[in-house]
Amino acid sequence: RDGEIDRLHIQGAAFEFDAGVMLDRIGVGPGWRCLDLGCGPAGIVELLSVRAGPAGRVVGLDADPVFLEHARARARDRGLGNVEFVQADAYRTGLPRGSFDLVHVRFVAGTVGRPDDLLAEAMAVACPGGVVALQEPDISTLKCYPPHPAWDCLTQVLEQAFVCVGADVRLAQRLYQLARHAGLQDVQYRPFLVGFRAGDPMAGYLPATVESVRSTMIRHALIDEGELDAVVAACRGHLADPDTVFTSITVAQVWGRRPRAAC
Repeated sequence: RDGEIDRLHIQGAAFEFDAGVMLDRIGVGPGWRCLDLGCGPAGIVELLSVRAGPAGRVVGLDADPVFLEHARARARDRGLGNVEFVQADAYRTGLPRGSFDLVHVRFVAGTVGRPDDLLAEAMAVACPGGVVALQEPDISTLKCYPPHPAWDCLTQVLEQAFVCVGADVRLAQRLYQLARHAGLQDVQYRPFLVGFRAGDPMAGYLPATVESVRSTMIRHALIDEGELDAVVAACRGHLADPDTVFTSITVAQVWGRRPRAAC
């Protein structure tokens, strides 16, 4: 939809610092071969490109050709010569097995579903001893202050929309366990939470995210379209109040290594 690429760029910028912290703790460095699964119009390919350097290689993979066209143009404009993009299904990439030092996935399993299948594919394309890194949400911390009924309505309907398509936007709560049970070794856990004020680029995060899944909400009769318009407008008005602040989803960062014996 119109505005979706902008929404994802704003979200990516808001979470960029913490994504960088995770990559630095992993130790991503010159010469690394990195894959960003479900990268959308940007993902974290630029963060990976800078760390991998000219000797490294970064692949951004997504199923959406519009996102990828935008991502390629952005990479060219920014001179990211070690980056390439592939159109494919994140759950069935078709990429060579055991070929990446780092495989990263953000907000795919939680919003699309089938986390076990996605993690299995990520581990398969990681090299033995390579790192698989996941970032997934927990919507339970998406709260505004002072409270407002329009905000509460949108958060409830948003979560229901993902449930209707088999997704789990509280996946962060069990992500560490999921990674351990999948067989990753030396699994690490780093959750983070950020907050925003009226006037910040992320101030319209909730209404914009709701609009991104509007068709799902209407198709599953979660809310009447006229009511949705009214609630979105009320929420935007509350978020424009200079006294309003909100906390984001909690993002759980979990990473571990593919066993070397798996080769």
